[in-house]
Amino acid sequence: MPDLLGIILWPLKWVVELILVAWHGLFTFLGMPPADGLTWVLAIIGLVIVVRAALIPLFVKQIKSQRKMMEIAPELKKIQEKYKGKRDQLSREAMSRETMALYKRNGTSPVSGCLPLLVQMPVFFSLYSVLNGVSTNAKSGHGGVGPLTPELTLEFYNAKLFGVASLHESLVDTIKTQPVGWQTTVAIMVTLVVLMIASQFFTQLQIVSKNLSPEAKQGQAYQMQRVMLYILPFAFVFSGIFFPLGVVIYWFTSNIWTAVQQFLVIRNLPTPGSQAAKEREERLARKGKAIDANGKIISLEKYQAEQQRLLEEAEKARAAAPKRQQPVSKQRAKKQGQKGPATAGGGSSASSRDTGADSAQTS
Repeated sequence: MPDLLGIILWPLKWVVELILVAWHGLFTFLGMPPADGLTWVLAIIGLVIVVRAALIPLFVKQIKSQRKMMEIAPELKKIQEKYKGKRDQLSREAMSRETMALYKRNGTSPVSGCLPLLVQMPVFFSLYSVLNGVSTNAKSGHGGVGPLTPELTLEFYNAKLFGVASLHESLVDTIKTQPVGWQTTVAIMVTLVVLMIASQFFTQLQIVSKNLSPEAKQGQAYQMQRVMLYILPFAFVFSGIFFPLGVVIYWFTSNIWTAVQQFLVIRNLPTPGSQAAKEREERLARKGKAIDANGKIISLEKYQAEQQRLLEEAEKARAAAPKRQQPVSKQRAKKQGQKGPATAGGGSSASSRDTGADSAQTS
């Protein structure tokens, strides 16, 4: 029976091998030993750079989408409360329509926040498949699906990081077989797993602690984010145990890239009202700059002039707005209606008296 997953991933595996072999060729050209484990490790890091650089636009979209999802959490909660306890078909359809309309207005959805990860996963599985097949292919004298020739496959198979750690073996394999220097391999793998957990925790912590507005911290999505902050990093414990060392190196390097990239995005494009936004405003203020109404960085003098202009425009608009008439109850309106004619009559009598008095004085 053909390997369906292998067939689906074949084009990506070919591209992964091409990038891996190209970086390996570059480092070999620069004078590094072609069969050394460090040369192949640097080639894997080069693969991460190419893949993650291609995903930068998606990553920025993910950050913005996650930010918007947090911001609309209170509105989403209102919709859920509106239809709470209503299980009929019409109510569920109405709730779904209002939810989708809310997503559309804000240009976000739960799926868009996971898009970069979803795009990267096939690449990850392709790399795993390539490295996982190194052992079998090397022993049978075969190569990969493309540029990873039988010679390069055997070279990769024999390459050892620091002379002891095989890139195609997992932590479980190393403990089972216990080759020469296996203690060093275990130490390397455990260190990488710990660093992976730390980098993932730091990445999530940046979002939760600095890049959310006070309103977003009231929603259910924020609570889920807090839970994931402590749960998700430990998923890498299992990856560190069962994945080959080369894949662990790829995943750890990718995590470092994510942490740095997210730090830069949050620092320069923070959520309005968040702690990161306040820190950015303080940094700009120390430099004599500020952010205008369009989000552009301008001098402090221009910012103050803009704020003064906006204040004056708001005051003019308030002055030009029609005065709101105080609502009057029916009973009070009736009394005023009855009082009006009497007042008018009283006024006429007084006027007549004044006129009579004037005539008497004239006589």
